[in-house]
Amino acid sequence: MKRTFGVVLATATLTLAAGLGAPAIAQTSPTATPTPSPSQTPVCPPVLPINAMVTGTTATTLTITYSAFVVPPCGYDPPITFFLFGSREDAVQWQDPVAEGTSGPERSGTVTIGGLTPDTEYWFRLSDAEGVRDRYILGGPARTGSQPPCSATATIDTGWGSGFVATVTVRNTGDAQLNGWRVRWNWSGDERVQSVWNAVVETAATGVTARHAEYNRVLASGGSTTFGLLAATSSVPEELTLTCERWS
Repeated sequence: MKRTFGVVLATATLTLAAGLGAPAIAQTSPTATPTPSPSQTPVCPPVLPINAMVTGTTATTLTITYSAFVVPPCGYDPPITFFLFGSREDAVQWQDPVAEGTSGPERSGTVTIGGLTPDTEYWFRLSDAEGVRDRYILGGPARTGSQPPCSATATIDTGWGSGFVATVTVRNTGDAQLNGWRVRWNWSGDERVQSVWNAVVETAATGVTARHAEYNRVLASGGSTTFGLLAATSSVPEELTLTCERWS
């Protein structure tokens, strides 16, 4: 009996020693890394991707200010193209645009579209650089201004270090006779009027107003007249930007 017990004990000791010499290694099942589906719809923020509104008009131009807030695929990349339509129905249907203008590379800026008809309503829609049409914005109506009764343009005839001579042409752009006119402009620097002929001039700070003389106040439709001026300055301007209006 003693002999049999010893054999059993020895066998148990060997089994225990084998278990201590080879520690168990935990086995884990591999986890698959999820890959996005190419057809998965992106989650877009709850904001309009772009904002645009008319911020200025003249008789023949319309200026739109825009800001692109969100990039593709939820938004747009510039350049942004604005399409003008002659009616709301055409704008809704994206049909028969009458004019268009395209922005620069900036995400915020302005676009001015010219060649428009005076005193006319327009609606606008927009698309991005890839031609993707915006679904949200339908701007308008925005009305161009009335045709001014006259126009004025200036030509710098001659200039030197301390002054220049200019000729201003005033033209009746209306269909009826113009009985009295007035021209205005602002100096860009230190210009000062020294003398004027064929007009009566008033100056205030940097602004200048010139009105008709009695002998050239009446202009037939399409007719024109001129007046001249001598100005002193430290730098001759490249051009003058003038406005013209009816004046009695």
